[in-house]
Amino acid sequence: MEDARFAFDSYHLLLVALGASLLVAYWLPHLFLRKPPAATALLMACGMAGSLLFPDVVAGINPTENPGIWEISAELVVIVVLFATGLRIDDLGGRRLWWPTVRLLAITMPLTIAAVALLGWSLAGMTVGGAILLGAVLAPTDPVLAGDLQIGPPLEGKEHPVRFALTTEAGLNDGLAFPFVYLALHVASQGADPSLWLAKWFAWDVLYRIGVGTLLGIGIGWLLGRILIAVPAWNTVSPSGPGVLALAGVFLAYGVVELAEGYGFIAAFVAGLVFRRAEARHRFHKRLHDFASSIEHAITAILLVLLGSVMPSLWPHLDWSHTLIGFGLILVIRPLSGMLGLIGTPLSLRARAVVAIYGVRGIGSLYYLGYAATHVEFIDEGQLWALVAFTIFASTVVHGLTATATVEVLDREYGEGDGVESDPAVEAPRGR
Repeated sequence: MEDARFAFDSYHLLLVALGASLLVAYWLPHLFLRKPPAATALLMACGMAGSLLFPDVVAGINPTENPGIWEISAELVVIVVLFATGLRIDDLGGRRLWWPTVRLLAITMPLTIAAVALLGWSLAGMTVGGAILLGAVLAPTDPVLAGDLQIGPPLEGKEHPVRFALTTEAGLNDGLAFPFVYLALHVASQGADPSLWLAKWFAWDVLYRIGVGTLLGIGIGWLLGRILIAVPAWNTVSPSGPGVLALAGVFLAYGVVELAEGYGFIAAFVAGLVFRRAEARHRFHKRLHDFASSIEHAITAILLVLLGSVMPSLWPHLDWSHTLIGFGLILVIRPLSGMLGLIGTPLSLRARAVVAIYGVRGIGSLYYLGYAATHVEFIDEGQLWALVAFTIFASTVVHGLTATATVEVLDREYGEGDGVESDPAVEAPRGR
């Protein structure tokens, strides 16, 4: 029998690499910087370094060969963070506070999808279906990686209009990008002739699925609020209940709506938003949010390391056109479409610029691409994975290294912790 005492199992090597990457990414910046930036880019860089040293360790998780792994893991992260994002919002405000969000969803996101799809088709030579999928996958901003830019935990304030717009946009556009993913699937499987799929797509994938996700999300959030907090009067769950109950809200809202063929991402955010309205000042909301946030941070960190580790295997699919599209989205398309979408909102020019520029890309894009890849075989699949992974990495670098300093300036201008005034959409004060 061969002596295997010193044989290295790839699974254990992977655990060592994960542990070392997490330690370096979160410890090293604190060693040299008083206010370290987000660790997201460093997590992916550590993953890349580990896979270059031990290339066989991550062979089984290549997204072009096993997209289902990425679909499921990203799905869990996104639904947890969407519910937690809904819990964060202390005050729903009024119509004026929501107006920037509405315009970002109705104008900025479709413009972004169209611009990225056009570049994918014309520059990268993708098929029409693949180009539409690329636009849909990269259009939504990410509620997972943009935490530093968003509203703080429940009852902690930081609810000025810039944070509110970024938070609510990220909470809703993950679900609202889904109709465009289905549009790409229709085009890829049936062809570009709209007469073959347009009526069904609009009636089913747009109206029905969005409506079901919204209405059931409201109902489940209200029901959870009544059960866990409001009724009966002697309810002891809210004073002492465990934070793990947050997962009850997440899984119920998402699972029920998906069974009803609606958009579970919309339901998860809306359920958290409505659930928070049950005694909105109750400390139980903070306990639920903190638990959900801890779960999300742990899974996200692992997922980012793994994403970085598979990037070297995707490099052969990456060329100059893909890098141009990725940087073009981050530096040109999102800022311009964001500024266009925010025209007519009560935000100041500086506040509009921050909202427009900080459209972080991340985990939601992995889910959408994994979902599409498990349902239809795309000719451009290798290109899509390479471009999306590169864009996420570029976003973590560009946005992650600058977000902390940017929001500190905005918090000082709005008055950190002051929340929203009686006119919640008042313009940001001018610089000193």
